[in-house]
Formats: sequence, C-alpha cells, structure tokens
Amino acid sequence: MQPVLEMTPTQGFDLWPVAEIESLDFLPLSGELSPTELGTAVMRIAGCNDVDPDGDQPPPPATALDSFLHGLLTFDTLFVAGGLRVADDATGVTFLPGCCDGLEDWRDWQRFVDVGGLLGFGHDPVSPIAERFGDTVRLTVNAHQSDSPVIELSVTDLRHLLVGVERDLVDFLALAADWASRHLPDHCSAVTAALARVLDLPAPGIPPGVQRA
Repeated sequence: MQPVLEMTPTQGFDLWPVAEIESLDFLPLSGELSPTELGTAVMRIAGCNDVDPDGDQPPPPATALDSFLHGLLTFDTLFVAGGLRVADDATGVTFLPGCCDGLEDWRDWQRFVDVGGLLGFGHDPVSPIAERFGDTVRLTVNAHQSDSPVIELSVTDLRHLLVGVERDLVDFLALAADWASRHLPDHCSAVTAALARVLDLPAPGIPPGVQRA
C-alpha cells in the first residue's frame, strides 16, 4: 500500500526543477524521492489548488511563483489528486484511487478499519470500493464490473499497511521541508505547513537559518 499522486504532464513548468512526465501516471510518495521527483510532487500538489479563488478569497499575486502557490497557501480546503494504491503481488491485482478520491482523505482508511462499512472512491466507468466483512477487508477494483478483480486481506494486515503509509508520508514531508528550504527559501515555512495540513500530519521543524514566510 502506497500513498500516490495522480500526475499530469510537466512540460513547460519552469518555476523549479521537475522530472519529465509525459502522460497520466501515479507517483508514490516516500522519503526515497529524488530532488526532481520532490519538485514534481510539490508542483502537482500546488497545481491541484491553482484555481481561481472564489469571492471570499483575495486575488492571486502578480508574480508567477506567488500566483502558483497562492491556492496552496491560502485556501481553507485543499485537494490532492491521488490516494492509496494497493498491489497484491501474489495475484498481480492493483487497486487504484478513483476519480472521487483524494490523498487529503487518506485517514478515511483508518476510520474505515475501526468502524467498517464501505468506502467508495469513484463512479462510472470505474468505481473502486473497500468493504469490511468481519475481520476481512475486500478491495474491489471496479464495483460496476460483475467479475471485477478483488484484493482480500485481514483487518490486521490493513492496519499494518496503513502504518507504513503514514511512515511514507511523514518521510516525504520531512524531505519536502528540506527541499523547500533549498528551492523556495522565502516560502519554506508556509509551503511546509500547507503540505502538512493537506496530508493531515504535524509540520516538521524548519531547518535553521531558513527565512520563514
């Protein structure tokens, strides 16, 4: 189980170094990302919130960098395209985030483990769902397909996997804070705090000597 970002092509982005991505894909988040992969992840998270503000929000600044970061740093509700990806190495089945999923809601999985019920992540034509039956969790790749591939695992195993997800996100956030101190020194504190907020994690400490926005 991995926390992943749903990526879009990165051609033409020049506010900081990013990896070249030419098609839709998923980028796993962890503490193992390269500097350009980190830049790509921050670009995507900021880009998900780079939308025109509503009437209650101040207009974006004029400079390209401040304008691009404006939504991430000022919106009350943040969104991150992606979610949790689960791969069953034994069967080759992969459970992917759906169109209605968002990485900002990853803790819904923890509540699902505790109380059960059903988690839905999309709609036609692909609708991934998670269901709990007693001590068993069933992940259906597409609930609209009668013979959809499924992944079954125990509630205990899912708890362990979610511990790993949180560790990956904590490690990513620490790495992103260091990346921001190098590439966005004037916005390091604000960007790190926003990333922590959207991932529902405590903000890591800011490296000494970095200007706080």
